[in-house]
Amino acid sequence: MAALRKTVEVPEIPVVERVELPADETAVVVVDMQNDFVKPQGKLFVPTAPTTIEPIRRLLEKARSAGVRVFYTQDTHYEGDPEFEIWGEHVRYGTWGWRIVDELKPVEGRDIVVMKTRYDGFYGTMLDDLLRVYGVKNLVIVGTVANICVLHTAGSAALRWYKVVVPLDGISALNDFDYHAALRQISFLYRGTLVKSVDGIEFIQAR
Repeated sequence: MAALRKTVEVPEIPVVERVELPADETAVVVVDMQNDFVKPQGKLFVPTAPTTIEPIRRLLEKARSAGVRVFYTQDTHYEGDPEFEIWGEHVRYGTWGWRIVDELKPVEGRDIVVMKTRYDGFYGTMLDDLLRVYGVKNLVIVGTVANICVLHTAGSAALRWYKVVVPLDGISALNDFDYHAALRQISFLYRGTLVKSVDGIEFIQAR
């Protein structure tokens, strides 16, 4: 099979330095920051994922301090999952690789973990229902893999009319093309807001 090789120019992608979001109407969604994706010994390691741990940690600290709700998606597969034919076995339920990395461990009793079986964090899960119960309108989405689970979750959020915000230093991809392709789609197609860094995201308390 011949491989298609082509050099393409990345369209201009708008990025803002700062964004303010109401704390009581915003949630952070951490997508699939699990050992199999984030750790070098993981079964589907994303090379740039480790560099996002510290920015995501800072974002979570800021969010929790402001009373912003935090959700995690946890990619979850079982024996014989059809996805194994695409990616090989990964994040199998109950394994070390399935667990969320210790550096970003959810706060028990506060944060909510949503297990999902496909790329999209909304597909077949309770995520949308929980967000609406808590009156969430804005989602700050971080995690991995940018053009797969992050993009599908961001797209699904946008199709439900959530405002999507993605910090550039909070997502990772298997390669640069996939990273920039995800940014283009989030910004252009789903009208999401791209922020240069997690440090430019501010959660504002209602007056």
